[in-house]
Amino acid sequence: MRAQLKSQVKSALRLFSTTCRAIGLPPFRARDGFTSRPQFLAEVAAAGEVLEIGPFDRPLLSGPRVRYFDVMDQAALKVRALAHGRAPEGCPAIDYVSERGDLRVITDRRFDAVISAHCIEHQPDLIGHLEQVFELLHPGGRYFAIVPDKRFSFDHYLPETRASELLAAHWERRTVHTPSAILAHRADTTHNTPWRHWIGLHRPGHGADSRVTRLRKAMLELRGAGDDYIDVHGWFFTPPSFQLVMETLIELGAVRFHLERVHGTSFASGEFFAVLRSARVPE
Repeated sequence: MRAQLKSQVKSALRLFSTTCRAIGLPPFRARDGFTSRPQFLAEVAAAGEVLEIGPFDRPLLSGPRVRYFDVMDQAALKVRALAHGRAPEGCPAIDYVSERGDLRVITDRRFDAVISAHCIEHQPDLIGHLEQVFELLHPGGRYFAIVPDKRFSFDHYLPETRASELLAAHWERRTVHTPSAILAHRADTTHNTPWRHWIGLHRPGHGADSRVTRLRKAMLELRGAGDDYIDVHGWFFTPPSFQLVMETLIELGAVRFHLERVHGTSFASGEFFAVLRSARVPE
């Protein structure tokens, strides 16, 4: 029995390694190891006073030491949840609201930690977002970010973000995504089932619509939006690319954080975990 189990484990490990090589992922390697959502959230909860960005109907944390920020208040989030077939009863009372996601509306306190899940990729000006988070943290406070790994999401075919692109967006003080980002999101993304990506099944993407049809619809959407914000992913990361981009921005002085940790993406998952520590000097 033991020999049979050992053989099955070896076969599973060989399959895992083969799959990793097939998609270009070095097997069993991560800069800061692996962690799970529950472990990551337990660390955040123990940090002290926490601000959670974008809880919608599924807040990551709860309790008297947690405050919530979102682009809508609780009533509007409940309406949105119903429209998307989600659970309106899960929407918490929102302490701070900004339709544009501007964290500068928070003026009454600083926090020991800020956490967001699948948020940073939506920021038109990510450097500006990080600067706003920095201003909300006590010296040594941490920004805990849960980030989609583009390889295992609908962003699979989109190129990894470079530091130069983030610098350009910040230079422009961008408040909406570029037309190219919106067109790419509508036309060049695929399915969003991580385990299928892990085994190399990256398509189908958009059903019967051809790429030309998708682009045509996206152009009509852009024309109708005017200056309004269209919510898409503007940035695309893997754990190594996130590490490289953040280290570059930190060395340039564009981001006032230290990169504390970047955990790897666990097998069959579509997200990774990163921790940025405030470089603020105590007053």
